[in-house]
Amino acid sequence: MDGGDALVVMPTGSGKSLCYQLPALALPVPGVTLVFSPLIALMEDQVSALKGKGIAAEFINSTLDRAERERRYKRLGAGEYDLIYATPERMHKPPFVEALERVPGGVKLLAIDECHCITKWGHDFRPAYQRVGEFRRQVGSPVTIALTATATPEVRADVRTTLGLDDDAMPLFATGIDRPNLELRVQSVWDDDEKLQHIRRVAGERPGTGIVYFALIKHLDRFATRLRNEGWPGELLVYHGKLEPKRKKRVYDRFIEARPDERLLLLATNAFGMGVDKPDIRFIAHAEVPGSVEAYYQEVGRAGRDGAPSTCALLYAEDDLAIQQQFVEWMNPSRDLLIRAAHVLEDRQLTDLTVDDLRAEIIHRDRGDRRAEACLTTLEKLGVVEPSPVREHWRFVRPLDKHEIDADELAAKRQRDLTRLLDVVHLIQCDDVPAYLRDYFQLDG
Repeated sequence: MDGGDALVVMPTGSGKSLCYQLPALALPVPGVTLVFSPLIALMEDQVSALKGKGIAAEFINSTLDRAERERRYKRLGAGEYDLIYATPERMHKPPFVEALERVPGGVKLLAIDECHCITKWGHDFRPAYQRVGEFRRQVGSPVTIALTATATPEVRADVRTTLGLDDDAMPLFATGIDRPNLELRVQSVWDDDEKLQHIRRVAGERPGTGIVYFALIKHLDRFATRLRNEGWPGELLVYHGKLEPKRKKRVYDRFIEARPDERLLLLATNAFGMGVDKPDIRFIAHAEVPGSVEAYYQEVGRAGRDGAPSTCALLYAEDDLAIQQQFVEWMNPSRDLLIRAAHVLEDRQLTDLTVDDLRAEIIHRDRGDRRAEACLTTLEKLGVVEPSPVREHWRFVRPLDKHEIDADELAAKRQRDLTRLLDVVHLIQCDDVPAYLRDYFQLDG
């Protein structure tokens, strides 16, 4: 509020968005607040909530058709918005930059949400974010706030370096990571039977709404069937990325509305959780190990936001580690496979493709192989493809220059992903989970 830059590290659900939404409305200078976010669904939810409060907010992303994008560019340039949300890839689009240049007062506040995506040390690197420092200077070096829920010292240093700022110019504001009301436990288990026993035990200790996270949808479905057949004392729902959007919304709404006495249990993959605003989640269990310490911390951070005692149980079976190791291999496709995928997309550029279409062309295997998804994710980050307005379809944007794919960098990324998984093993083996997290993130609050 006093016009200084800030790096904000606060847990998921602690109100980070207010750190830029309030200044956007209260700063006594003309201009627009620009919010970069890599999460399309979350930006759309925030804009909807702001509009519901009568605030002039809008988003611009690849889900819009050309006519609607141009209409929003025109309104943006005319100064009709207090806040404009966009994906980081948008900073490379001349029409977007030109619209910002026409805004009376220009960009008065730049907010970079999920700023860990700036850095290769982060757990969700977005190459487009690496130009944000240059873009910031291009729009006049406005007051800048970078926000994330999880940032190690390496990530924090890289964020500042990318923005061209140091510790003094961009001080850290952190709430610390300790949540005294959360009991964080790790329990070794042998098989599904033991996992089910511990899930029931935790639910019995903390009656109320709970979440059980899984790595694979087929395992989630197997547990859901067993729990239904064996009886669960409350309602049981499932949530994962393959559900239809309307079904996702129904499950989400029911979860948010659930009363503690209904004892609703949600079985979910990591597709569920971003933007969830429910204060009274009494327990969270990981039926399979998460892929990183950052993912674990974000997911357990959804419990007990009302301050009441809550339990988070990580159920560790040694065989489950192989699932995450397989994910690392899937999420790191080879240079040759990425180039082949780009050629397929270019050859069929007149037709939007699904991930199954691409898989059939480059892999010829069953749907369990996730390398086609990883190729699309990587090519989207490079700006070669973008999501189509049609759900689960992708459209070609530009040809790939094969020099953009560095085999050494791909190998380095794979090694970073394996190192993150090794950090999870260290978490599992530690005697004191809160102490391990304090040491890992080095945030004193």
